[in-house]
Parts: sequence; structure tokens; C-alpha cells
Amino acid sequence: MIASLSKNSIKQYDVAIRRWVSFCRKNNIDIYEASTPMVIYFLTELFQLGLQYGSLNSHRSALSLILGSRVGSDDRITRLFKGFYRLRPPAPKYDITWDPAVVLEFLANWYPNNNLNLEYLTKKVVTLLMLVTAHRVQTIGKINLDNITINNNHQLISIKIHDLIKTSRPGSAQPYLNIPFYKDRPEICPAKTLVTYIDRTKPLRNNEKVLFISFKKPHKSVSTNTISRWIKDTLSVSGVDTSIFSAHSVRHAATSAAYRKGINIDTIRNTAGWNGNSRVFARFYHRDIQCNQSNQFALSILNTEAD
Repeated sequence: MIASLSKNSIKQYDVAIRRWVSFCRKNNIDIYEASTPMVIYFLTELFQLGLQYGSLNSHRSALSLILGSRVGSDDRITRLFKGFYRLRPPAPKYDITWDPAVVLEFLANWYPNNNLNLEYLTKKVVTLLMLVTAHRVQTIGKINLDNITINNNHQLISIKIHDLIKTSRPGSAQPYLNIPFYKDRPEICPAKTLVTYIDRTKPLRNNEKVLFISFKKPHKSVSTNTISRWIKDTLSVSGVDTSIFSAHSVRHAATSAAYRKGINIDTIRNTAGWNGNSRVFARFYHRDIQCNQSNQFALSILNTEAD
């Protein structure tokens, strides 16, 4: 049962379960046999402490592991969460986002790729991959050299992601990333930059198959936190306000820019890894850009000309 949860879910639920255990001890309640009214009392206390709707939902999911499905299906708890939603509706993280053209024009100055030191080359390629795929940092961190196919005839690099990611479900397809060779502007071509990175790191790897390795010795594979830091550093020097925008904002910026340039919603969903009926983009990612088919998405991002 524990194996059914991702590491991030376990980490997230740990906070909720600790709070629940503390609440039960304080009120002399059996942790595993608490009544629905006591669950409502617990969740209401958290709401009064200022927890947001998403955090409360996370606590409800954690309690379901302990108390069973009734926590999610009970009419009283369902009604309680409708009240939470009305009193404190979830807000999107960003009201606006930044224009990818700003970052791309900055990265164009980091050229030729062969002349870049490994730190700059690493940060350039990871930022370009994030922009043209609109996937999470976690997905980019799962790229394995054995699953990269360079097809020069079609001017495309294809990358299969076999490891489980946040959205992996039984019966669902794993991500398949398409990275185009962008001949119009080789200085921001993600495929050429990726090829250069692979060649540059080949003698440093010591049989390390994960694509992204540290640019400092001993050149081991890196965590998603490190990749996020690389991206945030690149955004910052490009002029993006990183006191507001995180590495994950690349996903917002890329999908919003593609939509603005006329890429249809199905292509955006398919590229970014959302299913065909998902409303995630419309609810949380589609944002106005702050002023200042498989390849369609990537090429629309790389085209920095004004709309």
C-alpha cells in the first residue's frame, strides 16, 4: 500500500498524518476509528488556522488512507468542502506570466555552444528543453541517454520517458518528447544544444545514464531540486523576476505563449502531458503574458517574432 504512493505524496501526507495523530491524542480519539464528526472538527480547525483548499484536500486524502473511503464519500464531508471552497476558493499561483521570447533572446547570446563552459551549456539546454516540451522538471530529470533517438532525416530528437512520474497511472501513456532541430535560429536550437551537451559530457559520465549530471566533479546525476535551481538561475539572469516566478513557471509561460500563437488546445495538452479532457491548462496555466502538431508547440515557442 505504501508502494502505491509516490515519494512526494508520502512526504506530503506525512505532515497531515502527524497533525491527525496530535489531534487524536489531544482529544483522546482512536486514530483508526474516529467518527465522521471528529474528522469534520479536525478539518475545520485546520481551516480556521488558515490552510488553503488544496492543503485541506491533501489532508482529506491522507485521512482516507487511515480511515477508509468514507472520508471522501461522506455527504457531510463533501458539503464541508463545498463550504471551504466558497469561503476560501483556490487561487492560481500566477495571475500573469513571462514571455518566453525574453529568455530565448538572452540564451541566443550563449553561443556558439562549443565555446560555452559546462555550467552555461547545462543551464541553456535544460531551459530550452523545459520551454519546448512544457513538461515538469521531474520529467526532464528522468531523461535517460538510452531512450534518446536522434533522427536526422526528420530533423527531430525523440525521447521516451520510461520511469514513473507524477502523472503515471495504470493504462496511461508515458511521456514522449519531441525536440526539433530549429534551423532558422541555430543559437537557440534545442536539438543542436542537446547534441552538444551529450558529446561534451560523454567523457565525464563514468557509465552514468541519466542525461543531466553535475557540472562540477564528480559529475554525478542530479536531483530535481538542482535542475530547478539551474532553471531559476537562468530565468533570473535573463530578466525574469524570480522572486515571483519559480522554475515551474516555465510550464505556464510556454503553454500560454503557444496558445496565444494559435496552437490548438489538444496539441498543448498532448505536448505538456495532460489528458484529452483535462481542464488543468484552462484553470491553472493559461495566463496573459506579461508585457515587455508534435513540432507545432516547440516551433511556436522558438519563434520569437512579435505576434
